[in-house]
Parts: sequence; C-alpha cells; structure tokens
Amino acid sequence: MVARGDVAKTLRESRRGLPSKARLRRVGPDPESALPDLDRVIHERLRLGIVSALAVNEWLTFNELKQLMRTTDGNLSVHARRLEEAAYVECHKSFEGRLPKTRFRLTAAGRKALERYLHHMEALIRATRAR
Repeated sequence: MVARGDVAKTLRESRRGLPSKARLRRVGPDPESALPDLDRVIHERLRLGIVSALAVNEWLTFNELKQLMRTTDGNLSVHARRLEEAAYVECHKSFEGRLPKTRFRLTAAGRKALERYLHHMEALIRATRAR
C-alpha cells in the first residue's frame, strides 16, 4: 500500500522536468491571450481526417470515408456521430433500391471550426519556427 504523501511526492518529482506556466510562451497576435484551447472535437486524428476530406468534397458516402480514412465501420460511425452532434457535419440517409446509403457533408459551422483549427496550428508553427 502506498501512502498519500508518497503519491504526492512522486507526482511532484515527475513534474520537475516540465516548464512552469510562468515560463510558457504565448502564441497568437494578442500577447495577453493565452494559447487558445484546441477544438477537441476536431483535434482527434480520425475526426480531423473526416472534416478535411469533407472540406474538399461536397459529399462523401460512408464507404468512401471509410476507405479514405482506412478505418472500420464502428470507428467511423462513432466519430461521424460526434461530428454530427457538434453540428460540424450533416448526415443524410437514403436507400438505393433496398440498400441503405449514408452521405456526409461539411456544414458552415464545420468549415468555420476547421478554419479556426488550421489558424491555431499555423500560429503554433510560426511560433515554433521563430525560436
């Protein structure tokens, strides 16, 4: 059994190599603003891939996205649903004969969120290269 004091000591020791908040540089045009939070909805790798693919294609079917992203049905379904809940993508379901067909497209809110995300990443790149 580990004592509480031992856990706290271990945590403090593991943080020693990390920069303190006071030493972290700020990124962005406003020196008073801290580094803006990344959009966690888009930041995840598969969701960023979906949004990026939809940004350059008006519509993509479920199978096209699955092939592009090289993922499974279940994985794509979960991430597409999360993007739909955030109103970043629209999902349209229909039938071709007896076969279901699901198509996705990027919404205006999704395009705006992607632009904000890209702007944020570009600011990080500029700040890193300026060092």
